[in-house]
Amino acid sequence: MKSIVYSVAVASILLLSSCELIGGIFKAGVWTGIIAVAVVLGLIIWLISKGMNRD
Repeated sequence: MKSIVYSVAVASILLLSSCELIGGIFKAGVWTGIIAVAVVLGLIIWLISKGMNRD
């Protein structure tokens, strides 16, 4: 039974492309970072504009 599990594990490692998985994770990370930076910059600009309107 162990030999079957090991052979399936080795076959899946050799046949499946992990590069696609890693690429998908990095793409999601990049877009999450871009959205987070845009939200933070928007919040900072909004806070500065609210502070200037008080004067």
